[in-house]
Amino acid sequence: MTASIDRSKLSKEDLYHYDMLLSARDAVHKRMEYHASDALDAENLEKRGVNTHMADVSGDNSRHEMDLRLLTEDGDVIQLIEDAIDRLANGEYGRCCDCGEKISKGRLDARPYALYCIKCKSIREQNGGINPKFH
Repeated sequence: MTASIDRSKLSKEDLYHYDMLLSARDAVHKRMEYHASDALDAENLEKRGVNTHMADVSGDNSRHEMDLRLLTEDGDVIQLIEDAIDRLANGEYGRCCDCGEKISKGRLDARPYALYCIKCKSIREQNGGINPKFH
């Protein structure tokens, strides 16, 4: 569960990041609503069954599977955002979860819920998601 944050107690920089996190969360929620309305709508599911041409059925199934996959990925992003809000409340926001160094402003601006600095993220990408220095 996301920590409750008193905006009046946040520094200017933390308030900026908090607002970025809330904005990102809202954008992802809207995206999820869009995909959910299509992927989970019973009428659309029934319509998919009406198609008789194999190409139409295959295309509909592919789109449905993609919507479900995007919903799952967006759910993961929501969790990352909630975790980042918790880190902000605990005074741990903006620190790399691997090395403890400060994550650059540019990286946090691009991805406010980033867990790792660019260096550690690059190492993880080269090693299948693991940073051997810290495991």
